[in-house]
Amino acid sequence: MGVRRKNKLVSPVVKWVGGKRQLLHEIEKHIPKKFGIYYEPFIGGGSVLFHLQPKHSVINDYNEELINLYKTIRKNPDELIEDLKKHINDEEYYYKTRALDRSANMYNKLSDIEKASRIIFLNKTCYNGLFRVNSSGEFNSPFGRYKNPNIINDVTIRAVSNYFKNNNIKILNADYKDSLSDAKKGDFVYFDPPYDPVSDSSNFTGYTKTGFGKNEQERLKNVCDELNKKGVNFLLSNSSTSYIKDLYKNYNIITVNAKRSINSKKDGRGEVTELLIKNYD
Repeated sequence: MGVRRKNKLVSPVVKWVGGKRQLLHEIEKHIPKKFGIYYEPFIGGGSVLFHLQPKHSVINDYNEELINLYKTIRKNPDELIEDLKKHINDEEYYYKTRALDRSANMYNKLSDIEKASRIIFLNKTCYNGLFRVNSSGEFNSPFGRYKNPNIINDVTIRAVSNYFKNNNIKILNADYKDSLSDAKKGDFVYFDPPYDPVSDSSNFTGYTKTGFGKNEQERLKNVCDELNKKGVNFLLSNSSTSYIKDLYKNYNIITVNAKRSINSKKDGRGEVTELLIKNYD
């Protein structure tokens, strides 16, 4: 399978909507015992990757700032940790820092390290850890008013950096389909796309400015069909809606219960029913 001895210090650096920490015990039951390269086209906070810690993987996300963060952690962990020390847990400072992406001139002056540092700071201090951008691609979550957020998690940053450096981890910022172009028989893909909303009020597609609607859900299913024909095993997480159940009716569908602590609406938190979909026994 190509999985190294696990380092418990390797864990998500940022909170992410739909993160899989609470579902890891269920997901792990359905991971193939043997596989070649591990692919994760919607890496997000990376809970599954950091839990499995495969030696050879291709990770991807369409969110450019998130991928810059991972590349910075791999290349410049010490400089990133040092830059994080400049941030202060203050509302006025928060909104000033958040506003940097409203001006191309201001944002483009930031180094990759400063951009990565900004995203960690905003993620740790924004309301409920809700990474959300508007239609212009601007971070728009409000200030969280936390008393003592853990902005400088140097132990985790260094552990993740060492994992990236000591293994063959390819980090891409591309369309999810393109990130799978080299996947072949025997490889394994874990999909954690933006979920199909269980209701109109729960719709959340703010990871990127493009969103992820029904057309994308159907395009993703077609990608799964292509992988299936090539003999590539895939496991996919999504919400338990009749639409998704019908879309993937020809595959193996497992219903699981997950706890959700990050949601834009209070009634969206707590235990919810989700689906795991796979093309193998």
